[in-house]
Amino acid sequence: MSCEDLVCARCAHPVIEGRCALCRANRDRMHQHGFGGLSPAVIVLVLLVLLFFALAAKHLVGA
Repeated sequence: MSCEDLVCARCAHPVIEGRCALCRANRDRMHQHGFGGLSPAVIVLVLLVLLFFALAAKHLVGA
């Protein structure tokens, strides 16, 4: 569901227009992506780098 489909109960206008404070708050909340404001691509990249370092450390230790 996107905010284009929602109608505000307070001002009776589409939430996407952001005419009242409630509309703007809900529009901003719905447009947040990822963890901590990070995009999913950045999160995947960080996880891959961590995996690479974990494998490199395991190889260097010899376990």
